[in-house]
Amino acid sequence: NHPNHPPRTLLLLAFAVIYVVWGSTYLAIRVVVETMPPFLSAAARFLFAGVLFLAFLVWRGIPFPGRREWQLASVTGLLLCVGGNGLVVWAEKSISSGLAALLVALTPVWFALLDWVRPGGKRPEVKTVLGIVIGFAGVILLVNGRSGPDSNGGSLIAALAVVAAGISWAAGSLYARYAGRAESPWMNAAAQMICGGAGLLVLSLALGEPSQVQWNAISARSIVAFVYLIVFGSWLGFSTYVWLLRVSTPSRVSTYAYVNPTIAIFLG
Repeated sequence: NHPNHPPRTLLLLAFAVIYVVWGSTYLAIRVVVETMPPFLSAAARFLFAGVLFLAFLVWRGIPFPGRREWQLASVTGLLLCVGGNGLVVWAEKSISSGLAALLVALTPVWFALLDWVRPGGKRPEVKTVLGIVIGFAGVILLVNGRSGPDSNGGSLIAALAVVAAGISWAAGSLYARYAGRAESPWMNAAAQMICGGAGLLVLSLALGEPSQVQWNAISARSIVAFVYLIVFGSWLGFSTYVWLLRVSTPSRVSTYAYVNPTIAIFLG
């Protein structure tokens, strides 16, 4: 099969990974930030996952990324890992994993809008615009109508941060799709994780997170969740997502954001 026309079974398995596995990561993130700083833990996750994945790929004979590939990966990595993931991790200090996943469900809206305004973009259909209106109305009702730990001023800022994360994630995904194509989608994913992890580390250092860590207070469940995020969230989920952006359309790939909330709320 041509790389842009993979077997249907492989496509279905890939979509199942980002639907189910990524749905589970919201709970894992919530457990991690119980005892670990948000940006520092996210930086460690992506740097660890990216460096090991890159080393494995080089060992397998895949060429090391060139200057152009690193430039593309730096933009995509910052938008996806720092803006897209980092803000969600930070927000889950204040809001539940279920609410975070529901707010991420707006991501297909940002995909449609940003795909429209980009040079040579495609105008969304009437049903897409209708979906945007309904989506906004639903999110307003959701945030205003919740009670308990999510109903405070801090949670409103956190909710807005998750919405911003969705915009950043859509921008990064579309950039990865149209800006230029790396030789290997897997090496591209590794480079993106490294660049994103480096950006998160700079942000963490700027906020003074390392000096605030209580290392002896980090719980075993946070460590287990952290390892889960590396193996399933990054190596399996993120790499699969980068590959899907290459072989499928952005609108189809973005449908993960409609399925993740169901998984996240069920697990949460």
